Parts: sequence; structure tokens; C-alpha cells
Amino acid sequence: MGGLFSFIRGLSTMTYENLLQEATDDGYTVIEKCFKSRARGLCKGSRIGICQNLLSNEKLCTLAEEMGHAKLTVGNIIDQTGIGNMKQEHKARCWAYRKLVSPEDICNAVKNGCHEIYEFAEALDLPEDFLQGCIAYYKGNNAIDLPKGVKTEL
Repeated sequence: MGGLFSFIRGLSTMTYENLLQEATDDGYTVIEKCFKSRARGLCKGSRIGICQNLLSNEKLCTLAEEMGHAKLTVGNIIDQTGIGNMKQEHKARCWAYRKLVSPEDICNAVKNGCHEIYEFAEALDLPEDFLQGCIAYYKGNNAIDLPKGVKTEL
């Protein structure tokens, strides 16, 4: 257990508990509950609901995205068939990407042996689908340039 696992232990990432405290400090009321829908999180004004059945790292990503909604979006955008609602959803998700993972985090993971999406997920303790979107976001904005052989698809 060499380089990659030493890197993982040394990585300081945001935890759900840290972001929960930050949200509270910023004036948000966050509650965990069981939703009737398949939603992972919902936001209305300064109130944020997080599905209680999620793993801690899934709650972290969901809370970050819902904070992005609270800061950047307006109105009810649950219906994702309209382009305006889809744009607002994308804006909040990108805010979450920037909040939880920096381009440097991704580049450091590559330097420390991550070459598959599951390795990034393990190293950064975030869900694979979130990291896949995050890496695509940074690649699309030319913030990172990954070497050949690094697989970022699920």
C-alpha cells in the first residue's frame, strides 16, 4: 500500500459535517428527511432538505448543489423539461463542483496514481458520477488537461 493510499490519507477534503456547519453559518436551515419523491435534495429559500438515506459523501454533494441553488437559482425548477430550468440546474451543479473539488485536486490525484474514475472517487471520497461530471466541467473550461490513459468515464 504505497503512493495512492498515502495520498488518500493525506488529502484534506470537505466533509458533510463541515459543509453542514458552513451552511448553518451562512443562514441556511438544513434538515435530513425521507422524501416522498426520488429527490436527493430540495431547496426553498433558506431551507434545504437532504434525503436521509444517502451515504455521507452523497449528502455532501447534494448539500453543495442545494446551496448552489439557494445562492444562484430562482423559482421552482423541479420540472427539467424546460431549457431555463435545465440551465439553472447546471449552474447549481457547477457551483457544487467548484465548491468541493479544485482543478488542483484532480491534477494531484493523477500525479499520485489515479487513472480510473473509481480511483478518483476513492481518493477524493466522492461519488463516481459526481466526479465524472466535475472532471468534464473542468476539461470543458480548459482548467485541466489530463494525460492520455486517464479514464474518466463510468
